[in-house]
Amino acid sequence: MAIAVGSCNGQTAQMKEQSQPNPLLCDPAQGVCEIPTSNETTTSVQSPVAVEKPIKILYFTDPICSSCWGIEPQLRRLKMEYGDLLELEYCMGGLLPSWEGFNGGGITKPSDVYHHWEEVSEYYGMPMLGDVWVKDPLPSSYPPSIAFKAAQMQDKEKALKFLRRLREYVFIEARNITLWKHISEAASFAGLNVQQLEQDYNGPARGAFEEDLQLARQNGVRGFPTLFVMDRDGNRRTVYGFRPYADFESAIKNVLPTAQKSPLNTEVINYFSDYKSLTAKELSVFNTISIEQAQQALVKLQTEGTLSCIETRHGNLWRLKE
Repeated sequence: MAIAVGSCNGQTAQMKEQSQPNPLLCDPAQGVCEIPTSNETTTSVQSPVAVEKPIKILYFTDPICSSCWGIEPQLRRLKMEYGDLLELEYCMGGLLPSWEGFNGGGITKPSDVYHHWEEVSEYYGMPMLGDVWVKDPLPSSYPPSIAFKAAQMQDKEKALKFLRRLREYVFIEARNITLWKHISEAASFAGLNVQQLEQDYNGPARGAFEEDLQLARQNGVRGFPTLFVMDRDGNRRTVYGFRPYADFESAIKNVLPTAQKSPLNTEVINYFSDYKSLTAKELSVFNTISIEQAQQALVKLQTEGTLSCIETRHGNLWRLKE
């Protein structure tokens, strides 16, 4: 079943009016997929969820944001080292409402995105293929965003596995993740109730997605990834765009100087107990080694029969064999 996108075009008029910046032309120098600046801004995060742990991170993202895929290694390490101290809330930002009237930054049609993704893949070090934009282009990023909100309603941890799987599908396997067959497969992989997911998608998840869009506007979010790192008193630091791990860690230390990180078990196979898939860039960030060294370690486990591998022209994805 293909999911209709007709009711998900709340920002289309705004997209028609702008020629710069182009949200799909993510600037690798800044490491951000930028959207038109909203006039609605506030000086503090208006979060719908109380801060239960010492630190909360409000993360504005989108399933097809290339810069967000680029910071997966940093976020995964942050959760492993500081997970006991922080809660990470994912908010969908609405990167691509529709292609209707879309024009800006040299991108006017899906096939234009192909070359951009091919270029930024090398910059971020994460495997990223532009093939989906010529093979089976997405009409919008709203359907997978709404599906993620539906997944959150069931289980927040499973929702993150679901989102990761969707990103692997679109960036590595060139799948159109607006199609229900791919959404339902990702949901099954994550252990979600697919029937409930569909019901929530067609019901309350749409309202939850609109709340995320409103929250982004209220806080002046102008691109993705945007992360607001804050303490219980509302003091915050912002991490904007693709940044090295040290910048994420610095933001944690700024809002909670006493923060102590948990030591990592740097045995490569250990990471697969938390994550079912891994790229060489992710392992290189976890263990502070070169991508070449990470690649060798992963290939060794593959040769031993522990891991399987999806090979692409821009890097590989390793998965734990079931």
